This record gives sequence, C-alpha cells and structure tokens, in this order.
Amino acid sequence: MNGDVLDPYAARERLAAWRQRAEQVAANTQAMSERIGEIRVTAGDPQGLAQVTVDSTGSMVDLRLTDEIKRKSPDVVSRAVLAALAAARNQAADRSQEIVTDTLGADSAAGQEIAQRLGDRLRSGPDPAEPAERPARPPRDEYDDYDVTKDFRS
Repeated sequence: MNGDVLDPYAARERLAAWRQRAEQVAANTQAMSERIGEIRVTAGDPQGLAQVTVDSTGSMVDLRLTDEIKRKSPDVVSRAVLAALAAARNQAADRSQEIVTDTLGADSAAGQEIAQRLGDRLRSGPDPAEPAERPARPPRDEYDDYDVTKDFRS
C-alpha cells in the first residue's frame, strides 16, 4: 500500500487537485454550452431556390426563397427547402462537434459522447428526397368529446 494514503497533507493535495480539475471541467462545459447556444448556420439548396438558417437545436429560424420559385412546381420548392434545411443542420452538427472538441478536448470520453449525440440529433432531420408523411390520426376514444369546463360550471 502507498504510504501517502494515510498522509493527511498528501490527501489534501489530491483533493485540491481533484477539485481544481472538476472546476475546470465545469468551466469548459459552461463555455461549450454558451458557444453552442450561439450557433446560427445558413445553407442553401443546390438549385439556389432556398436558403435556410437554423439555430443550435436545428430548428429553422429563417427561410429565404428566390424569385426563381415562381417558375417551379410546389414539389420542387418543397424539396429545395428540405435540402437547404438538411444542409444547414449538417453544418450546425459539424460546428457543434468542433466546439465540443475545442472546449472539452478530442480525447475526452464525455466530449466524444456529447459530440456524437449532438451530431446524431442534428443530422436526424427529414430526408429531403422522401416526401413527408402525415401521421395517422389516433383512434377516437370516449374522451374526445368530453367538455372539461362542464365540471366547473355552476
């Protein structure tokens, strides 16, 4: 056994070093979170019909369409918007992963896991080549027509 285990001064130094590492990780994680939160990425479709801007969550925050859409069918415009959205989300994923690597380090297991999850979440948007399908309406049940206000009327 190591003699330092029972040495209170050595134990205090190890505890101080552990605390300092934990504080540094917390500070790096906070900086990472703030930088990721500031992400805004704009990308366009290959035909130049649409430009989409997404935030750090991959949500569309702006859409710009060119006058060229007037000469295209709605399906073509729809696919252009989805292609631009996918491109913007992919770029946001790349940027997020860069920030994680910059702040937590490429060799950090936690950083690798965070980067992977961010990339997966941002890249899991709709496939622009596939038409969107509407979810089926759930079957009606006995409560669909229930008036919740009737219990509170006098």
